Amino acid sequence: MATRSTSSSLTESADSGDMPAGLLEVGVIAKPHGLQGELVVKLITDRTERLSSGSELWTGRGPLRVVSSRPHQDRWLVTFAGVNSREAAESWSRVPLLAAAIEDPDALFIHELIGLTVVDAAGVTRGSVVEVQANPASDLLVLDTGALVPLTFAVGQPDGGVLRVDTPDGLFELFE
Repeated sequence: MATRSTSSSLTESADSGDMPAGLLEVGVIAKPHGLQGELVVKLITDRTERLSSGSELWTGRGPLRVVSSRPHQDRWLVTFAGVNSREAAESWSRVPLLAAAIEDPDALFIHELIGLTVVDAAGVTRGSVVEVQANPASDLLVLDTGALVPLTFAVGQPDGGVLRVDTPDGLFELFE
């Protein structure tokens, strides 16, 4: 990835070795907004605290610190430290934003679901999660068997690599 920046206060070229391990993509900088360096950010998480003032997000070019943010339509307008002009903002278009995982014992995070074994209420193993597909009604667990299981049917938290689901009768019949 190109590592040019028109702002001297940003890291000109961050070595990817400086980036913490295990970061998750939480959004992407879409485009500049206005003349003062504000950027349009599309979050791919429902954790809006990622854009709280003082938060640090990582890119392939190094870290960015959030100065301020505000909702705008289905996106966010964000000011990052060191990005003070439209010209500086233009160089950040289409840059993915990364952050460390948030510890929340009551939440299910996509990266934690991949690889789990899905077991139904009768104790039958239905497959392993290979993907989570976004869906307006409920995210779908995509199993290695081809089955799609709405995440709303998950019961409790994963335990020992197993995710228990309580599904309506007939959900898995197409995949047997």
